[in-house]
Amino acid sequence: MPEKTVASAAHASHPGGQAPPRLSNEQPDVGHLEEFRTAPVELFWRVRNECGEVGEINLAGTHITLLYGPEAQELFFRAPDEQLDQGAAYPFMKPIFGPGVIFDLPVEQRKNAIRTRALRDEYMRRHADVINAETEAMCERLQGSDDFDLLEFFGELTTYTSTATLIGQEFRDDLAQKGSEFATAFQDLERGTDAYAYVDPYMDIPSFHARDAARIKLVELITEILDTREEEGRRCRDLLQAMDSLINENGDKRYSRSEITGMIIGMMLAGHHTSQGAASWALIELLRNPEVMARVVEELDAIYADGRQVSFQSLREIPLLEGVLKETLRMHPPLIILMRKVMHDFHFKNFTVKAGDLVAVSPAVSNRDPNIFPEPDRFDPERYSDDRREDARNPWSWISFGGGRHKCIGSAFALMQMKGIFSLMLRRFEFEFAQPSESYVDDHSKMVVHLKQPCRVRHRPRKAGAVSAASAERVQQREQAEEAALPFRVCVDADLCQGHAVCTGEAPEIFELGPDERVHVKDETPRKQLRKKAELAARYCPNHVIRIEDL
Repeated sequence: MPEKTVASAAHASHPGGQAPPRLSNEQPDVGHLEEFRTAPVELFWRVRNECGEVGEINLAGTHITLLYGPEAQELFFRAPDEQLDQGAAYPFMKPIFGPGVIFDLPVEQRKNAIRTRALRDEYMRRHADVINAETEAMCERLQGSDDFDLLEFFGELTTYTSTATLIGQEFRDDLAQKGSEFATAFQDLERGTDAYAYVDPYMDIPSFHARDAARIKLVELITEILDTREEEGRRCRDLLQAMDSLINENGDKRYSRSEITGMIIGMMLAGHHTSQGAASWALIELLRNPEVMARVVEELDAIYADGRQVSFQSLREIPLLEGVLKETLRMHPPLIILMRKVMHDFHFKNFTVKAGDLVAVSPAVSNRDPNIFPEPDRFDPERYSDDRREDARNPWSWISFGGGRHKCIGSAFALMQMKGIFSLMLRRFEFEFAQPSESYVDDHSKMVVHLKQPCRVRHRPRKAGAVSAASAERVQQREQAEEAALPFRVCVDADLCQGHAVCTGEAPEIFELGPDERVHVKDETPRKQLRKKAELAARYCPNHVIRIEDL
């Protein structure tokens, strides 16, 4: 971390509070833009160390105020869209998604656009089989090679798993027929998230030209898929077909092919980007920490010792692997800055951010706050054990998936997807670095962060070993452990509920999904025999909105 320096004096205050202090070392005309493009994490730490909880940077006239610490970050995440608008903060997303799609929609329409039944608990329980089958197929392809590129392998795998589960198996099969065309165009699209978009998202630079060409290509590919289905008389039951079949009040198609492509892009970005990067980094961290790798493999051997298949239930019983994935996300968050546009003056303590400016938080800084996470630069999966649970206890600081009403709606899916992938890969193969350990680093030149390539690892078939009796006994003890049944009360922060309905699957006697797409408590003080179910509902709630209190 950069050493702390003296903060620059705040520029002129205005009614309602002081203006945030401006970070030092602005360059003429561009302010901090080049530093933002080349060393963004170092820049965010510099703001934290120089300015404190609140500090402003200047991107060629676009002012972004960064907020630090759980108090400021909670205010940020709890703010309604009418106060802090997420969509208006991302100018580089409109040319990626296209006009009239997601970030270009009014607030209420945007909320509905990102909801999908595929992320509901009842559907999530079916996705494990798909993830298992796709991972098996990709593992078979590894048999004829000695090494592979992490980003390419996990990118292809998570594209197939996310499209098959979130959009439909038929679309996934159609996608496979397009070979590398779709994947290449999708990668070019992601590379168009250069920070220059804050100056002009249509600037005359190569990455933006490639982005625009890629989006045109993706529309062409989606159109080809739909036209081919029509020519062959195939009526598919996937989400792609459903969107193409919707009719408006005038009898015309509700969505153009460009709008459909934008929505597909949105779901694919949400479904595969986080998992692609996190899965790559998880394997790297396991190789850097061989003692943790040995324990994870032992855990998997014990859980699957009876020969059962990877399933939704088995993926709930892998606490150490889950800790590895969460720790990977803490140390390598896929998004290093989360932003909102200030629609009405935003106040925090004695500071005011003016309407029209941007406010932001940085997972890259928050996730390594030494006041929240002891030894923040140490890879420690035990942070998420039952007696520590640092992610749930610090929901406004562990923000790899964001937080509050705009927390990534696919967070539970991403974790389940990665647990399914590693449940197979770590039992089938042994891995080692194919290049120096220190050469695996992130490329921060784009807003969508990826590993720098090459990022290759070697693999070989794993020798079957005996399951540790001690490990099997620990798993058995965990499965049989039951806390004393004490009277309790269930509390839900409905304002932050995203309607995943995981709790209705764990404890249908207590929770139900209402017509407003949010969870409601049927009985706030249920009988004490239901306490274990309530605790599981609280533990697995993606947004941690459920609290159990003793009576």
